Amino acid sequence: MSSSDIFIGETIGTAILILLGGGVCAAVTLKASKARNAGWLAITFGWGFAVLTAVYTSAPLSGAHLNPAVTLALAIKDNVWDNVATYFGGQLLGAMIGATLVWVAYYGQFQAHLTDKEIVGGPGAQATATKAVEAQEKGAGPVLGVFSTGPEIRNVVQNLATEIIGTIVLVLAILTQGLNDNGNGLGVLGALIVALVVVGIGLSLGGPTGYAINPARDLGPRIVHALLPLPNKGGSDWGYAWIPVVGPLIGAAIAAGIYNVAFA
Repeated sequence: MSSSDIFIGETIGTAILILLGGGVCAAVTLKASKARNAGWLAITFGWGFAVLTAVYTSAPLSGAHLNPAVTLALAIKDNVWDNVATYFGGQLLGAMIGATLVWVAYYGQFQAHLTDKEIVGGPGAQATATKAVEAQEKGAGPVLGVFSTGPEIRNVVQNLATEIIGTIVLVLAILTQGLNDNGNGLGVLGALIVALVVVGIGLSLGGPTGYAINPARDLGPRIVHALLPLPNKGGSDWGYAWIPVVGPLIGAAIAAGIYNVAFA
């Protein structure tokens, strides 16, 4: 795989991942969406199908890492670091493109949601003060969850541990079950296995933090949230933003170490 193939494949694949994954979050969250309040099952399966679609699309070009944690784990596993920066760059750019496309697809719903007094508060919102306060808590705006993750209980050690544990499960599944014959990305059957693992992680471990398990998936859309001209969007919660970046990278390194000791 050439550097250009890797960059293009990761950009396209990660854009699809975030478009469909962020899209299901938007569908469940935003007012005037037909899927509003569809719930956690819809989100977890939506992200699983997002992974499946993105992997099948990008695998022929880049091996479909789509996640800096996966790229890091493979680099540690094989001690090959040549294209790590190229993978990271494509993944971050793709995540930002995907998040922007979610905003385009749900533009009217974002406008309706963020001008509704039940959501953002203001005069006449007496009966919905709880929602208005919740939206502003800790600097996280009312639609930030469409773009990036956040904890239900803010505890740095627990939040970091949750992301580390979830990523270990994901990366071990990829390294033991998901790689293609060359070992440099996901294979055809591996893509299905990994998509189901992502659903499982979401159902079992997603409750505390929203299971980023992918630094680009969280950081790229968070940057887009900060840049988009969304009315009453609130903060992007940068105080928390390091956890879904550092946690998955630590988890990936641990998983690669486990693999090299126990399976290689």
